[in-house]
Amino acid sequence: TDAGARELPISTAVEPTIYDAAGGEAFFTDLVDAFYDRVETDPVLLSLYPDLADLAGARRRLALFLGQYFGGPAIYSSERGHPRLRARHLPFAIGERERDHWLAAMREALDELAPTERVRAALERYFDLAAEAMRNRE
Repeated sequence: TDAGARELPISTAVEPTIYDAAGGEAFFTDLVDAFYDRVETDPVLLSLYPDLADLAGARRRLALFLGQYFGGPAIYSSERGHPRLRARHLPFAIGERERDHWLAAMREALDELAPTERVRAALERYFDLAAEAMRNRE
């Protein structure tokens, strides 16, 4: 070999997904539970759930969706197809007030779970964008 040539080490380190960094399925289940505990006491948010008996289903769907979005298994898509979030939320009147209550409840849930700064920042970026994208009323 050429004495002047150096082999550079190949890094196999891969930054973990947000899903893995957060703690996987358990974190997203806990986050959604903490969020829905707040939904259940917020009249503005509760008004968006016409079938209050189905909050268990809503909890599961949101936990699966968030887990998948942040790098976990694609269970949500295998069960429900493409998320089509905006289309799924169109039947509900979501304005600034509903968006703000949703974000406040989600931020309080994050406060309760206290994820790492990397995880929290990624989740908050997504929640801010998603909450605004779901608005369909002024």
